[in-house]
Amino acid sequence: MNAKVPTREEAYNLLKQYNQNDSLIKHALAVEAVMRYMARKRGEDEEKWGVIGLIHDLDYEQFPDQHCRKTEEILRENNWPEEYIRAVISHGWGLCTDVKPETEMEKMLYAIDELTGLVVTSALVRPSKSILDLKAKSVKKKWKEKRFAAGVDRSIIENGAAMLGVELTELITDTIMGMREVAEEIGLKGDVE
Repeated sequence: MNAKVPTREEAYNLLKQYNQNDSLIKHALAVEAVMRYMARKRGEDEEKWGVIGLIHDLDYEQFPDQHCRKTEEILRENNWPEEYIRAVISHGWGLCTDVKPETEMEKMLYAIDELTGLVVTSALVRPSKSILDLKAKSVKKKWKEKRFAAGVDRSIIENGAAMLGVELTELITDTIMGMREVAEEIGLKGDVE
């Protein structure tokens, strides 16, 4: 049976089937938006990159101790293409899988997954509580405070940026720009006019 390329709607429905947690869904939407932005910027397949970003933490709410492995199982059961499955699994490289990100798409997902968390937290401590007026400079200032967003593994972001061959400031700026496109959906529109 040939694998079928999933639509965005199919990916979103699958995400909702396994996730009810609002912050996990917002995280998925944020990663999807950044992946789409990055794909457009690089002339890549925006739909494919977006779907992979949307579904990357599919198993996290129900099976945190089997993260990535359970997603692989679910995506195989749903007849997803191997390329999509591999990309999703590779974002857990060094944490819960030994599948190293190799393609540009895989490296991007690996780099921005953690970074979106730091960007969200950086936006929420602003007076505006908005991503619309957030700059990379503010995120980098918070970066140095190890207690700030302590759960964000900065070394993963640094490794991802190095794998992609991009400067950290550029990666942060692009992540912010991608997330701005879904500011309302992810609760980061805040009080900016």
